[in-house]
Amino acid sequence: MSRLITALLVASLCGLLHSARVPATEQAELIAEGRAVYLDKSRGNCISCHAIDDADAKLAGRQGPPMFMMAQRFPDKRKLRAQIWDATRNNPLTIMPPVGKHWILSEEEIDAVVEYIYQF
Repeated sequence: MSRLITALLVASLCGLLHSARVPATEQAELIAEGRAVYLDKSRGNCISCHAIDDADAKLAGRQGPPMFMMAQRFPDKRKLRAQIWDATRNNPLTIMPPVGKHWILSEEEIDAVVEYIYQF
C-alpha cells in the first residue's frame, strides 16, 4: 500500500512540475506580447503617455503615471486590468482613453499589457 501511495505522489508531483513549466512559457509569451503592444505607437500607444524602465522605451511620455511598483500599487491585478480597460470609471476626467471599452486594444492585448507592466 505505501508503494502505491508513493507512486501516486511521485506521479502527481511529476504532473505538477510539467504543468508548472507550460504556464511559465505561456507567461513569457504573454509578457513579450504585452511589451510589444506597450512599445508600439500604432497599437495601444501606451509609451506615448507612460514612462517605463525598458531600454527600448524611446521617447516615453510623461502625461500618465510612470509604470513602476505596479504590484505594490495594484495588489489586485484585476483592478489594474479594469483601470486599463476603462480608466473613466475611476476618474471621469482622465485623459487616458478607455482602451477596452472603445476596442482600442483587444481583451488579449490588455491581458498581455497587464502582465508586462505588472513586473515593474
